[in-house]
Amino acid sequence: MNYFMPTRLFTGNGCIAQHQDALAALGTTCLVVTDRVAAKASGALDDVQRALGDCGIAFVTWDGVTENPPVASCIDAGRLAAGSGAQFVLGIGGGSSLDAAKAISVFAANPTLDEAGFYALAWESSPLPIVLVGTTAGTGSEVTKVSVLTDAAARKHSIHDDRLYAALAFGDSRHTHTCPPSVTLSCGVDVIAHAAESYFSRKADDISRAFAVRAIRQAMGPLAAAAAGDELTPAQREQLYDASILGGLAINTTGTCFPHNVGYYLTENYHVPHGFASVAFLPVMLRCVRAYDEAYAAAFYDEVGTTEDELVSLVEGCLPDLDIHLDDDQVEAALPRWENNGSVKNTRADITTDTIRTILQEMFA
Repeated sequence: MNYFMPTRLFTGNGCIAQHQDALAALGTTCLVVTDRVAAKASGALDDVQRALGDCGIAFVTWDGVTENPPVASCIDAGRLAAGSGAQFVLGIGGGSSLDAAKAISVFAANPTLDEAGFYALAWESSPLPIVLVGTTAGTGSEVTKVSVLTDAAARKHSIHDDRLYAALAFGDSRHTHTCPPSVTLSCGVDVIAHAAESYFSRKADDISRAFAVRAIRQAMGPLAAAAAGDELTPAQREQLYDASILGGLAINTTGTCFPHNVGYYLTENYHVPHGFASVAFLPVMLRCVRAYDEAYAAAFYDEVGTTEDELVSLVEGCLPDLDIHLDDDQVEAALPRWENNGSVKNTRADITTDTIRTILQEMFA
């Protein structure tokens, strides 16, 4: 087994106010990174600003985060942080804001760094300390060393580096109460995707599998309720948020498998939200891994306490209609991106570009 996660994590109602003194240890100035709407609407921005004020920490707010944030905007924000003398970066939001905050901390410490140097991990100075405050239940970015950004060619790429771990992470599920149903579902199925892909990763071990199983067991009930159109209770919101953290802890060890990476293609070209794009390929992954190692797959369903059909039915019940049609030329043009791809090779099954060709043709003919 191999496990490392240096982030100090606080969860529960009011956790920011209860542990605000931990912020003071990071410095007297910071850059707050948010989007323009959700951070305020959720109450998280107010909670953070109150805590920073109580600690005497001066801050500048950058609210330029967009969905699937481009590296270029993170460069701009990093230079703003450097120019304002920020000593740490505090990100508020879902996966886009948290991943952007990680990248901004790199550019703040390396204001002349360009996109190529960022992806090459050619960072002369260590990133500024990072604080992450989650407002959606799904990303798990609060506890991972991963940042997923969009490059200058409009391609999504992930980077993995121990220097991207947050120093502090706060997870108050009350901040997820204002998520609209579509966001709850898209983020919620991302929990299932993270956990299932982690379990069927070639890097899985006893610790990651334990996190993955617990994440799915906790997420299934709230997700089924959300898919049925029910308003989630505060207890269900907390259960789903905790499941997202567990999913993040699982993929932190293993990474993801081919559904996530192939899902990037749907997000880039058809604007399918990340969670839906990833989980769209989960049913076919489950069939592939069962064919590859039936006993291992059976152990997964036994531990989770469900069947393959029930799990597939759950995620398909959360998915919107994906009105996507690909002709053979489009499929062939996309295939080179998955040659020797780490997420494809990480899958516990015989997955090749020929496999992906067949999957895309069958799903989107």
